[in-house]
Amino acid sequence: QVQLVESGGGLVQAGGSLRLSCAASGRTFSSYVMGWFRQAPGKEREFVACISWIGGTTYYPDSVKGRFTISRDNAKNTVYLQMNSLNPEDTAVYYCAAKTARPMFMSRRGEDYDSWGQGTQVTVSS
Repeated sequence: QVQLVESGGGLVQAGGSLRLSCAASGRTFSSYVMGWFRQAPGKEREFVACISWIGGTTYYPDSVKGRFTISRDNAKNTVYLQMNSLNPEDTAVYYCAAKTARPMFMSRRGEDYDSWGQGTQVTVSS
């Protein structure tokens, strides 16, 4: 497992933007699949984005496609989530996750990730 620390959450008005960051420990970050998930009060955890170990492949659900962008900087052991055109339905705690165990594959399922950050709150006001 690796340690993950998210940052960048906060309060923003509808239509605004935020960029979340997730710093990872470990020397093999470039071999991990990284993901972002979110959980709103009273709702189940929801997949938001994932990115392959090199960064060439990304997945998004329809709910955020075209508004959110996941990226990574393997030299800095950091993954980012750029969120644009935010709306109140995006309000949630956002979690960074890492899939470090083999076999390595892209996944939208939280169960496939073995390391999680503590979460960062994103609140979008109307």
